[in-house]
Amino acid sequence: MEHLIQQWLPNVVTNWSGDNGFEIAIYQTLYMTFVSAAFAGILGLILGIALLVTDSKGILPHKKFYYVLDKLVNLFRSIPFVVLLAVIGPFTKLIVGQTIGPTGALVPLILGTAPFFARQVQLALVEVDPGVVEAAQAMGLSPWKIIVHVYLKEGLPELIRSATLTLISLIGLTAMAGAVGGGGLGNMAIAVGYQRFENDVTIVSMILILILVFIVQGIGDFVVKKLQH
Repeated sequence: MEHLIQQWLPNVVTNWSGDNGFEIAIYQTLYMTFVSAAFAGILGLILGIALLVTDSKGILPHKKFYYVLDKLVNLFRSIPFVVLLAVIGPFTKLIVGQTIGPTGALVPLILGTAPFFARQVQLALVEVDPGVVEAAQAMGLSPWKIIVHVYLKEGLPELIRSATLTLISLIGLTAMAGAVGGGGLGNMAIAVGYQRFENDVTIVSMILILILVFIVQGIGDFVVKKLQH
């Protein structure tokens, strides 16, 4: 087995450990993915709920606030991630002290992911039965209680689906960030595999990213099925 690995994946074996090896790249990808997901998830959830409740049909309609927030979300969603990395470079350096490496990628990853998740949250919660919301209002529940006990509770399966989709998208963004100095498996695939013509490194990097995607998708599907039952 070891002989076959050495024969078919010689560059993978050479680059597996060390400061710039696969072990570090896997850690960097996981670090960027889950730290960014935590912050973007909280920010996106808040923004998504704000969009939901301040809409004209929401429980706290506010036309001007909704208009501004909606346009900001659309704006940040429309900026290509590679361009966003460059544009907010000074802001990133101000926040985390650097613009390269996994930590330097966190700020653009959060700002690139939060608006996407916010829109997903809005779309997921708007599917909650309006009759249930109206019944809660008739019972005199406060807006906060309606958000927590009606929207979030009834829309939880759809929220998990949205979170899974967002996390998979975020994994793709970490690979893109890695290709431009962020580290991780994206860096391994491009800087080591592609630029050095070490095709086995590129292929294994891709496979590892796909494995991470499949794990996230599998966990998301499992949780949704449990909640629906």
